[in-house]
Amino acid sequence: MNEKALCTARELAIGYGKTPLLSDICLGVQPGQILTLIGPNGAGKSTLLKTLAGQLAPMGGTVLLEGRNLADYTGTQRAQKLALMAPHSRRMELTTCFDFVSAGRYPYTGRLGILSAEDRQQVHRALELVGAAHLADRDFNRISDGQRQRILLARALCQQPEVILLDEPTNYLDADGRERLYNLIRRTSATVLVISHDRTLLNQLPAICELSSQGLTYYSGNYDFYKEQKALQQKALTQQLEEKQKALRLARKVAREVEERKAKQNVRGEKNSIKKGIPRIMMGALKNNAENSSSRLSSIHTEKTEKLQAEMSGIKSSLPQTDKLKTDFNASHLHVGKVLVKAKDVNFHYPSLAASPMETTRPEAVKELWSSSLTFQLRSGDRLSLKGKNGSGKTTLLKLIMGELHPTGGVMERADFTSVYLDQEYSLVRNERSVLQQAEAFNHRHLPEHEVKTILNRYLFPRDVWNKPCGKLSGGEKMRLSFCCLMIADNTPDMFILDEPTNNLDIESIEIITATIRDYAGTVIAISHDREFLKDTGIEREILLE
Repeated sequence: MNEKALCTARELAIGYGKTPLLSDICLGVQPGQILTLIGPNGAGKSTLLKTLAGQLAPMGGTVLLEGRNLADYTGTQRAQKLALMAPHSRRMELTTCFDFVSAGRYPYTGRLGILSAEDRQQVHRALELVGAAHLADRDFNRISDGQRQRILLARALCQQPEVILLDEPTNYLDADGRERLYNLIRRTSATVLVISHDRTLLNQLPAICELSSQGLTYYSGNYDFYKEQKALQQKALTQQLEEKQKALRLARKVAREVEERKAKQNVRGEKNSIKKGIPRIMMGALKNNAENSSSRLSSIHTEKTEKLQAEMSGIKSSLPQTDKLKTDFNASHLHVGKVLVKAKDVNFHYPSLAASPMETTRPEAVKELWSSSLTFQLRSGDRLSLKGKNGSGKTTLLKLIMGELHPTGGVMERADFTSVYLDQEYSLVRNERSVLQQAEAFNHRHLPEHEVKTILNRYLFPRDVWNKPCGKLSGGEKMRLSFCCLMIADNTPDMFILDEPTNNLDIESIEIITATIRDYAGTVIAISHDREFLKDTGIEREILLE
């Protein structure tokens, strides 16, 4: 471990309760270093970040900051050195965004928490940096998820820390918000440790640490470099597996041949003994010796095959199981080019946007969602994305297209088509159900129970998770279960409607949904700021909302 490391984990054990999630973690982050942390959902990335930030006590080992045990710092001292930006779901009392960001200055304000002119200047500067100055007086509870991400980042910057810990900072951010974040990370003099599966960001950063059940693996390059190294590792493992399989087949063949040869020798030996007139008691002794010899030989071959099988299991556990997962939806029954949605001068407003309930009938009191009304056609086979800043009405337009809302201005005509809506929470999956109950709820074809369970296994849901509550599934697991349910129902929609589908997904899960949508022969509408996802799924046409 490098003694010059600013933030160090030594033989760290992390987790909740009594049993550590991971043990023997060793990590050293140098001053000014930018390091990305990736890994599957549930691997412990957020838990590790919270432990490094001092929000969770280690279950073993030590966290050092500038060579000093983090536990020896006071809360104020720690907050002046470290800032953690993590997802925020707790509802606050009436709090403006300015007040929320100003909490980042409390390590410097003293006990009374009174902001100085310098403190206020730092708050405004942080809001400017993230592009959220216009939100300063807005209620933190009434802004969009993307705007909330900007405010969370501003609060972390406001602390002026030496170490910034970021947990999925690009989730929910629009294109402008992401560009600002990329620039901030590139230009900061602080040490940065960031959990992210944003492949655009990963390709801009110099090093990656992968967290898995085997611990941390360091890659001295960006995401493309990481992918190349992983491909080489998997190729080597696949070759090893093929060699072990070949050796196992040979070992079994040799064992069979030895058994058959020994059986023939025993039969010939008995016949010869009878011809020579050897007494039965001696014949029994000879037979026992032969059987003991055969048993020892059989035991040797059994041990060899068991060892090979154990080695093969170890190799298989290191290979990604998701490579085998492929969802083949049938093509839409609609002919390509059929007009599904025709919008002319469409606009929308929510009643709550009126100046007061008494003024809803006055045209000047109504604020339309889009500065220019929308006119477009959506045809079968189209692939398009909805673009716009956070709060520009992208999800509202999706609901208009699905017929869940009706325009307050203009005309929208919809043909008869089926669609499946997959949002970032994958709310197609009901949290109160178990995995098996969720699958059975989509068994409209009345498949036998064993067939439903076979499909669950195919989507990497083995027997031991069938009773697991869906509310405890990761984002990637919910995505897989959503596609699993559609396959059980044999429900190939005419249109997939995707609302930030790669948020909350690990890299393997992103690759699964990317491959599924890329291979799907139907209409796709997506809200996504994930450039790589849009490019890889062939979504090029866009509707810009302003």
